[in-house]
Amino acid sequence: MKITNLAIIFILIIFPFTYIQNSQLKSQQTAQQTEQLYDTYLSAAVQDAAAVLRFNEKQQYEATYESIKKLRANKEQAVEAFLRTLYTNFSITDDPVSQQVLAAYIPVILVIDYDGYYIYSAEEYKNVNQEPEVKHVWKPKKFYSYVDQAGNSLSFTLDTYVYAYDRVNKQWSKGFQADLAASTRIPLLKKPEEFDQIRRSTIVNSIQQDLAYYINQHNTYARHYGITYTFTLPLISEEEWTNTINDMGVIAFIQGIPIGAKYYNNYALGGSRLLKKPVIYGAIRDGVKIYYRSSCNYTDTIVETFTSEIDAAKKGYFPRSCINSTH
Repeated sequence: MKITNLAIIFILIIFPFTYIQNSQLKSQQTAQQTEQLYDTYLSAAVQDAAAVLRFNEKQQYEATYESIKKLRANKEQAVEAFLRTLYTNFSITDDPVSQQVLAAYIPVILVIDYDGYYIYSAEEYKNVNQEPEVKHVWKPKKFYSYVDQAGNSLSFTLDTYVYAYDRVNKQWSKGFQADLAASTRIPLLKKPEEFDQIRRSTIVNSIQQDLAYYINQHNTYARHYGITYTFTLPLISEEEWTNTINDMGVIAFIQGIPIGAKYYNNYALGGSRLLKKPVIYGAIRDGVKIYYRSSCNYTDTIVETFTSEIDAAKKGYFPRSCINSTH
C-alpha cells in the first residue's frame, strides 16, 4: 500500500486499537491496567517467537557434537509466530490495515543466533510503480566480530566456540577456545577469563549499537503514519543482557501506542532454551477464568501467561485441555 494512502487510512481510523483500548479502560478503569495487558500481549508474542527458533526444517541444521547451541535460527517462523500472537490478542487477525498500523509501533525485532544476529525493521523502497512504500524487512546477518590490537580477527559465538584469523600467519582456525589455546599465537585465546569477558562485551555492544540505530531510524518512517512519538532504545539492565546472550532468543519492542495521557513503551526478551517448559496461557471465556498450554492454539485474548499450571491455578484459573472444547 502506498505511504500516502496508508497515512490517510491511519488518520481516518485515528488509531485501530482505540476501540480495544476504550473497552478495556471501561472494564479496568485505569491506564495502568491497560499497560499491563499490553505487557502480557508482548510477552506472550515473544515467548511464542522464541519457542519456534529451534524448529529447524532440515536435519543438517540440528545440533551437532561441536556445540549444543550451534543451530540455525528459524527467524522467519519466529517473526510469524510473534505477529500471529499479537494479531490474535489485539483482535486484528483478519484486518490487514490494522496490522500495518500496528507495525508502525514495532520499531525492531531482533533474533539472536548462535554466531550473529538478525534485525527485522522498517525500510522504505520503491514499488513496481516507483512509488515509495515502507515495510519491515530482514537486514543482513551481523556477526559477533572482534579485532585485537595486533590485527587478529575473531568471530565469537554464544559459547566458547570461535573462528579466529591469525594476521601474521594469515591462517584461519576454528574450535573451542580451550582447544585452540595451545595451537594459536593469538593472545586472547590463551586467556579464558579475558576471552569470555571480551566475547560478552562484543556481543552486547554490537547488539546495543544496532538496536539504537534502527530504533532511531524508525522515527523517519513513523512520521509517514502521522506518529509524533520519538522512538528511542530503552534502558536494558546488565543482568537482562547477560541472560539474553546465553542462548538463542528474540528481543522485540513496542513503543508509542497512546494509553490515556501517556504512551506505551516496552520490550520483551525470550530465550529458546528457557522455553522448553510449556507456556501456560490464562484467558477468560464465557466469564470463566481458564488456562491451557500455548500449543492448544486457541484464539482467546490472553490475559496472563504462566510458566506452570500450578501458578495459573493459584491465580484462580481452571484447566482446559486442547481437546475438550470446540472454541
